[in-house]
Amino acid sequence: MKNTRLYQHPRSFVKRLSINVPAKNAFAWHGRPGALERLTPPWSPLQVIRSSGNIKPFARVLIKMPLTPLPFRVNWEAEHTDYEENRMFRDRQIKGPFAFWEHTHRFIPDGPDRCFLEDQVKFALPLHPVSTFCFAPMIKNELERIFTYRHSTTAADLKDHSQCLNGSRLTILVSGASGVIGSALIPFLTTGGHRVIRLVRREPDPSSDERYWNPAAGKLDLKNTDRIDAVIHLSGENIGEGRWTPVKKKSIIDSRNKSTALLADTLSRLDTAPKVFVCASAIGFYGDRGSEEITEDDTCGGDFISGVCSAWEKSSAPARHGGIRTVFLRIGVVLSPRGGALRRLLLPFKLGLGAKIGSGQQYMSWIGIDDVIGSIYHTIHNEQLYGPVNVTAPNPVTNSEFTKTLGRVLRRPSFFKIPEGVIKLKFGEMGKEILLSSTRVRPDKLLKSGYEFRHPKLKGVLEHLLGKVK
Repeated sequence: MKNTRLYQHPRSFVKRLSINVPAKNAFAWHGRPGALERLTPPWSPLQVIRSSGNIKPFARVLIKMPLTPLPFRVNWEAEHTDYEENRMFRDRQIKGPFAFWEHTHRFIPDGPDRCFLEDQVKFALPLHPVSTFCFAPMIKNELERIFTYRHSTTAADLKDHSQCLNGSRLTILVSGASGVIGSALIPFLTTGGHRVIRLVRREPDPSSDERYWNPAAGKLDLKNTDRIDAVIHLSGENIGEGRWTPVKKKSIIDSRNKSTALLADTLSRLDTAPKVFVCASAIGFYGDRGSEEITEDDTCGGDFISGVCSAWEKSSAPARHGGIRTVFLRIGVVLSPRGGALRRLLLPFKLGLGAKIGSGQQYMSWIGIDDVIGSIYHTIHNEQLYGPVNVTAPNPVTNSEFTKTLGRVLRRPSFFKIPEGVIKLKFGEMGKEILLSSTRVRPDKLLKSGYEFRHPKLKGVLEHLLGKVK
């Protein structure tokens, strides 16, 4: 193991945050499965190659990560070296791009119900000290971005868990675990101490909490599964890719109706049914409504996707009739650099080719990925929420406003326009209903039930997700 004595006077970076939870709670959060995923900035995704143990001494993790700002990825192996329960833990680089790297996580009590979270990084580059002197400012800027994101996420996650848990640990069944929402939701749940059972369409991993299902064949067996407290159903064919051919349309419909009906029927037949069934839907339910403000009380639209969403929600009938509290999440445009609309837009906008679509006056009812998972968690714990729940931020914007805001956050021009005719020619019905449709949605039930949005404004969520430190 490399020693600091070999690299005299390494550079040091320190960031501290005051949070409203006891030190032991913050410490426990970092030691649970999913903490690394929750702490990884979404603009700089990493892949865990191998992990052993948790945060105690001799535990190791090997990850493949981007080497910002260079356009390639490197392997980084770290080992945990020091550990003091509820106070600190430390890890050091074994192999990676630095000549020396040591990260100390401290949890400093500030009374019975508060603490300071402090991260200290000591580093030296190859050819230290000259290289370190030259590149230290750039590295510290990147560390500021990363730890601003990490501290914000940690504090918000701990707040959500402290408000909802009341000491209870749930067993939660999740479908669509590998999707954009599922891959963010599961680490959030496990760091809160919950057990997550994943539904998979391959042979389940015997060392993991996985159960096989095949909705197309009507196969799902939960008889030998421990009591399930909640079910979150997120799977379904992607509607935003490619033209809607007759085959694609059938796949969109079947992937939602069959999977939802199978789950609802199976859950209703269990000896002990879950308390809540949370099923994804979409704001496409309302159709193209121009500038009209829409709440959960509004009726179904007349578009193809409106019909899909209506049938999707009706497929949950066995669960509702079986006395299970059933919630339809009418989800808006989910913003995450790891997938969906924002990921597709980032490259052209970074190249200065940002463009509004059509007139740009169509409303986009967006929501940040962290507020999607926060809304789901809030819904699970609030028995007054049932039926349709709009999962959108409280401040929808027009496509023109979205284009300008993303351009400003990225500090790139965004003058261009893609004519309606081009969208319709290239994407057909999908382009008309997804890209040109206007739906101005208000999350009425979430707001009235007391949900506090982490990022209610578009500029704030884009800065958070893209690491733009003010």
